[in-house]
Amino acid sequence: MHVLVAGGAGYIGSVVTAALLESGHQVTVLDDLSTGHVDAVPEGAAFVQASLHESGPVLADVRPEAVLHFAAKSLVAAGQVTPEEYWHTNVGGSLALLEAMRAVDCRRIVFSSTAATYGEPEEVPIREDAITRPTNTYGASKLAVDHMLTSYALAHSFAAVSLRYFNVAGAAYGCGERHATETHVIPLALQVAAGTREAMTVFGEDYPTPDGTCIRDYVHVHDLAAAHLLALPAPTAGEHRVYNLGNGTGFSVREVVEAVRTVTGHQVPVVVGARRAGDPARLVASSDRIRADLGWAPQHSDLVGIVRDAWQFFRTAG
Repeated sequence: MHVLVAGGAGYIGSVVTAALLESGHQVTVLDDLSTGHVDAVPEGAAFVQASLHESGPVLADVRPEAVLHFAAKSLVAAGQVTPEEYWHTNVGGSLALLEAMRAVDCRRIVFSSTAATYGEPEEVPIREDAITRPTNTYGASKLAVDHMLTSYALAHSFAAVSLRYFNVAGAAYGCGERHATETHVIPLALQVAAGTREAMTVFGEDYPTPDGTCIRDYVHVHDLAAAHLLALPAPTAGEHRVYNLGNGTGFSVREVVEAVRTVTGHQVPVVVGARRAGDPARLVASSDRIRADLGWAPQHSDLVGIVRDAWQFFRTAG
């Protein structure tokens, strides 16, 4: 199948592109390189530098059979300061992409959604039928695209899947996290181990959890890629499926720090800061639906192993 990967020069998009190529698919990557890296595009994939708003001529030329959509602005704090950029890119850009797909009769799409669509959950583990109450612009913009896909499936016979990620980590196929502005716990702790950051800040240690720090669900990026390949052929025309992706087991911030210490041999000094507004004590996914429907199950659920893969890439990327 010829697949267009929007945002394929980013962390998750590059890993999924590599997995698609390994499985024998033809891949064209579309990315504006605002946060991605051209050297992250795996060898064997065609590359077009363009934004989502410029996707019409690209799809008219490429004529893909399916689209995997990762392209988005994703910094939660920045979305609160400049929400117009997030609505323009995440929602307006996605609309432009869907219209470009419709123009060339390409109606199969897998969308990179997020657990941020749920906001602060009433029950954990979080199921797909949980109430969606995003607490920030980023989550709201992603939820808007989920609703958009439901409309396009019903009105225009799209076959769509939204994959709602929790915390993605690790590295695969020589691709890993490289963010100009880093906000994720594992790479932040690795920066401390590498000596590029003095200490790791832990926001709050008085949560109702075993060690007082927040618990989050981490899924290895390799397992995430496997889920995309399973989701790609799954829906029929007129169907929009929503799946959560996570390990189903959470790890606390202190457990992550300990795993980084184990892998790197560095002490990783910790500074305890105040709680951040809106940080729930525990966010863990229920992935029962995708396990039952598609047979997906994470194969890399060991926290030390996830950190080890991330550390190996971190050192290689320099």
